Amino acid sequence: MSEFSVLEMDQGNNGHGKIEIAPEVIEVIAGIAASEVEGVSGMRGNFATGVVERLGKKNHGKGVKVELTETGIKVDVYCLMKFGTSIPAVAGKVQDNIRQALLNMTALDAEEVNIHVVGIAFETQKNEQEIDTEL
Repeated sequence: MSEFSVLEMDQGNNGHGKIEIAPEVIEVIAGIAASEVEGVSGMRGNFATGVVERLGKKNHGKGVKVELTETGIKVDVYCLMKFGTSIPAVAGKVQDNIRQALLNMTALDAEEVNIHVVGIAFETQKNEQEIDTEL
């Protein structure tokens, strides 16, 4: 499997030129679509994205990995679920929301949308995080 640096859209060839979409754009679309689903507490990032967010910049692509292959687009989403939600139901909604957002915004259909639940967030953790940001 070879990886591509940009995705060229066949639908975008209208005689005016070509349309290319960077994987980072797909990451942002998928990250926002996943965060919109009720039951998703947050996305997994690394230390650098945590520092950037504390400085006030939001990283919408965090917790999302996009792989462009010869067969299509493969999206891996790493998220935290809220305690008490049905993980299979929420994960299915995340998959549907990401597929629909990609189709609406880019006219591309993802070959795979894999959801990786990497943790459960409790309300007490959220309250502690809010207190930390207020200090």
